[in-house]
Order: sequence, then C-alpha cells, then structure tokens
Amino acid sequence: MKNIKDQFYCIAIIGLFFTSCNSQIPADQNPMLPPTVSTFAKGADVGWLPQMETTGYKFYDVDGTQKDCLQLLKDRGINTIRLRVWVNPNDDKASGHCSKEETVVMALRAQKMGMRIMIDFHYSDSWADPGKQFKPKAWENHSFSELLTDVYNHTFDVLSALKKVGVTPEWVQVGNEIPGGMLWPEGSTKNWLQLAQLLNKGYEATKAIDPKIKVIVHLDEGNDNAKFRWFFDNAKANNVKYDVIGLSYYPFWIKKDYTETIVDLENNLKDMASRYDKEVMIVEVGGEYDKVQNTYEMLAATIKAVKAVPNNKGLGVIYWEPEGEKSWSGYSLSTWQSNGKPSTALDAFKE
Repeated sequence: MKNIKDQFYCIAIIGLFFTSCNSQIPADQNPMLPPTVSTFAKGADVGWLPQMETTGYKFYDVDGTQKDCLQLLKDRGINTIRLRVWVNPNDDKASGHCSKEETVVMALRAQKMGMRIMIDFHYSDSWADPGKQFKPKAWENHSFSELLTDVYNHTFDVLSALKKVGVTPEWVQVGNEIPGGMLWPEGSTKNWLQLAQLLNKGYEATKAIDPKIKVIVHLDEGNDNAKFRWFFDNAKANNVKYDVIGLSYYPFWIKKDYTETIVDLENNLKDMASRYDKEVMIVEVGGEYDKVQNTYEMLAATIKAVKAVPNNKGLGVIYWEPEGEKSWSGYSLSTWQSNGKPSTALDAFKE
C-alpha cells in the first residue's frame, strides 16, 4: 500500500493533467465545463427538431454537406436553445411530443454543444397561446387549489429531471403568450388574483430548483405598449413574481411590415425595462421564409432594438422554429429552404 505522501503526489499530478487538458479546450466545446455565457442571447426555439430527425428530415450546409441542425445554427451565431414543454402530449408530428423526457434529451444535447437553455412551460397538452390556454386533460376537473399544486409540481418535476442530468436552464417561462391568462377559466385575466397565484407557483418551483434561474412572463404583439402596460400594471398590483418580460414579435401576424412597427417595439422594450425595472427579451420572432432579405432585415432590426435598451436590460432575441422548413411543418415563418439548407436570413445573428 502506498503511503499518504505518494497518494497525494499522484492526485496532484492527475489534477494538473486534467486542468491542463481542460484549459486547451474551448469552453463551448468542453463537456466538463458549463456553457460559456455570452452577453447577448441569440436563440432558436427548436421544439420540432427531434421529430424532424425522427421522420428522416436531413439538414445541409450551403455547400451541400449534411450536418447536425444545431451545428448549423451555432455556425450562424446561435448560442441559446428554447424548448417548449407540454404536460401529456400526443404523438402528432407537428402538434405533439415536447414531453418532459424528450425535453431533457434535447436540452442535454444542446448544452453539450455549448448552448444556453430556456424552458417554456405551456401548462397544456398542446399549444397554448392568446387564443387557447386549455388545461391539461389530467387537470381538467381539479379545483383551483389543486391547480396551484399542479403548476408547482409539474414545473418542479421537469426542472428536477433536467438538473439530474446536469442541465440548469438560464431562463424559465411560466406560461406561453398569456395576455388573457393561462389554465382557463380559473387562470384567466378576468380573475387576476387567481392568475397571480398560478404564476407565482411556477416562479416558486423554479427558484426552488435554483434561485439564479430567471423567470419570464411572456406576451404576444411586442409592439403593443398599451397591451403590455395593462397586463404588467395588473401583474404588479397583484404581486406577480418574475424577473424578465418576454415578448413575441411577428410582423406577419400583425399584418404590417416590420418597418411600420419596429420603432413601437423598441419603445415598448425601453418602457417595460424602465417602468417595471425588469430585463426584457424577445423570446419569439419570425419572418416569412420566402422573403429572405426582408426577414434578414427584420431580424437585424429586432436585435438592434433589444440592444438599444439602456443598462444592458435587453437580454436577447430568439427565433421561433427557424429549422421548421415548410414542406415538413406547414409553417411559413422559418428560415429554412426546401433543399434542407438554412437561408441567409439567419446570418443576422452573426453580426
């Protein structure tokens, strides 16, 4: 048996070896180190990606080389991945999946590539947005008190599963596009007191996992200052707890070119940051896939608007499903071409 001095010497040599090896590997490529945190988040929501791969969809670089979609995104400046979570989703190609288990696998994969992670809780079995905030089927007959427990437990459960594999998201969204509230009818904005309690349960569960995770509350139509003031004035009056105001910005759905609304978006970002003393972030943005130059310019202008928020309170911009090419998804606001290659619209993230 070696004496204590010999054992100490061996341990010291081994420690120096690993320290030396790690120092030679860039942080964003080293699985032994956490992802490098960049100042500005340039992101992609890629909830469809696992299904696209499972159905055989192939991704190619501009030179025709087949590549991992995440690598293609990273090569264009993307450093953040946003993933939606549904409670008990079905297996529909475009409107299902995104379960806890699938989210854990995808988040770990993205983190290993040096990506920062955002988790978007819909608190539904499928899409939740301004027009629909349906309770998960398993929660349909629950009392309001039970719904509070449901929100806490579901949030805590998903984040615990992520933490177990070494992933702690940088951001967590409590609800998705909720200008009318969530978990209708109990969590509707017609009953702010109850909505506030539900949002706070998501906040509390998140902070119980890690107090450093930033909690986002998210609305659509980021250019509409009146909508945002109304919502967040009510949130303040009802003591809603959150860290970041998340905004969607889709000129296509507003039915105006971005040039008509980008100033309103910038002004709203600045107003939210100052009025509520919060950080702000575009958590969803999108432009038409077949109007590449316009989408590029819109994205560049959106990034510029967020960076213009004083005191570094503009955190970043996330493109929603850039890889969701229309022939597979039926969605017209991706940045992918029919030949499986990314369009130059994504190059706005390189700047």
